[in-house]
Amino acid sequence: MRKQKLVEQLEQAPSVEDRDRIEHQLEQINTALDFLDRPGSKEER
Repeated sequence: MRKQKLVEQLEQAPSVEDRDRIEHQLEQINTALDFLDRPGSKEER
């Protein structure tokens, strides 16, 4: 849900700084989701 909201903000972002900030947050979300989606990530620890 947060990712969707950021994508919508990115489309309306008035400045390059705003877009950069939003893109950085989206990268963090994608990294976290990728980590959670890894098969066996809980068993390996």
